[in-house]
Amino acid sequence: MRAIVIQKRGTPVAEQVQLIEDATKPSAARGEVLIRTEASAMNHLDLWVGRGLPGVDTVYPFTGGSDGCGIVESVGEGVDLGWVGKRVLLNAAVVREQQGRASHHPVGEEITMIGEHSEGTHRAYFTAPAINVVDVGDADPVQAAALGLTHLTAWRMLTTRGRAQAGETVLITGIGGGVALAALALARHLGCRTIVTSRCAQKLERARSLGADEGILDDGSDWSKAVRSATNRRGVDIVIDSIGQAVHLASIKSLAVGGRFVTCGCTTGPAGTTDLARVFWNQLSILGSTMGDMNEFREVIALFIQKKVSPTIDSCKTPAFAQQMFEALESGNQFGKLVFDWRE
Repeated sequence: MRAIVIQKRGTPVAEQVQLIEDATKPSAARGEVLIRTEASAMNHLDLWVGRGLPGVDTVYPFTGGSDGCGIVESVGEGVDLGWVGKRVLLNAAVVREQQGRASHHPVGEEITMIGEHSEGTHRAYFTAPAINVVDVGDADPVQAAALGLTHLTAWRMLTTRGRAQAGETVLITGIGGGVALAALALARHLGCRTIVTSRCAQKLERARSLGADEGILDDGSDWSKAVRSATNRRGVDIVIDSIGQAVHLASIKSLAVGGRFVTCGCTTGPAGTTDLARVFWNQLSILGSTMGDMNEFREVIALFIQKKVSPTIDSCKTPAFAQQMFEALESGNQFGKLVFDWRE
């Protein structure tokens, strides 16, 4: 069986990546389904797994991947045989059992991630709990795989945590990444005005072509003044951020009275400088958000099936290009998702 394997911990991660042909095919345990992979998509998590995650004892060689779409080939004990033959999409956040029942709030230590804590989707077959997959019918598997984790994350950030309403203004930092582009599509679906930032002028232009109302070039200075200018000095209602340290203060200074800052990550570091006086005086909310539960997953997949939202894909290649795709992800130059097509 083919699998994309990170042979050992190291940076750059791409140098440790290899496509192998003789990986062991997994089998479905009780409560699981075995899926023949049609497409798997990359996330920044793939890089963290390759670099080594604090508190996670990754045993290398390791196959990552937290987004996957494919056909159910077989099921484990206790799973309805009706799943066999269906095209399904994975929610990689597996909720741990708590006091004999599953929690519906995916936070902290309550979840494990397929592709982080266990072998992932970047292989010809992968397994998942049956309760973590959704039937996507005749949807394009490449599009479906590109949608999964990023759109789930952005949907929770905007709706469950950010409580976005039509007519509000949403600022999205670092446009070009998967979560940021998902947030742009979903904010537009919700009827929000959108402002995006990027260090690259070309990415701003591409975001405008996707419907962004304003684009602000992040040249390293305090771009909150430009945000204020674009909102008649009012500020924005919501900031959607996954960058962290490098943009945190500018994000806080961009918020209107009663605004909400929602974070799902900190790719530039966790030690952000904030403005506490502004936080309490303007009654701002700072909210963390992590992936999403199965109800939220079904909500966002329904939007995809109804063709109300679709992912932005930078490139789709066969697994033979694994090392090049990891290089592209590490460069940070992509605009949209990087997807592997396993249908050979």
